[in-house]
Amino acid sequence: MKRNSHNTTQKLALAGVFIAVAVAGSMLSFPIAGSKCAPVQHMVNVLAAVLLGPGWGIGMAFCASLIRNLLGLGSLMAFPGSMVGALCCGLIYAKTKNLPATCCAEAAGTGFLGGLCAYPVAKLLMGVEPAGAFAYVIPFLISTVAGSILAFVLLGILEKGGVLGQMQSKLVQ
Repeated sequence: MKRNSHNTTQKLALAGVFIAVAVAGSMLSFPIAGSKCAPVQHMVNVLAAVLLGPGWGIGMAFCASLIRNLLGLGSLMAFPGSMVGALCCGLIYAKTKNLPATCCAEAAGTGFLGGLCAYPVAKLLMGVEPAGAFAYVIPFLISTVAGSILAFVLLGILEKGGVLGQMQSKLVQ
């Protein structure tokens, strides 16, 4: 098997595991202002940014949101919340390789940008009349900050043990 196809297979397998963790972790959600806050999704977004990159992160966030909605474990607001955050933290990690900045980008991307993008989704697709354009910012921030902290702690442990570097080197093309 070619090295490049082997890496793609490894990335696809890891992405599948991360999607499963995000979907299963959504059962640990809590409702705030009409949305289901699932911090595990945001932890997975940061892990994807660090191990797989922004494209994979966005794809994983979409798949996890789709599966959660099909299983009745999430709402349509899972799409903007998870996908915008995955894009932001993926791009920041790709440019800086800085874990605290990556976690902050997940929080800002999901909390502010995803929260703003949720407004038209709620209004146009779900028939909900939110209190305003910023109605979902605070609930999304609560969820994403919790998930970003989980990711920061987990990646810190993996880095300290030398596992993070090994995983990254195996996934590099």
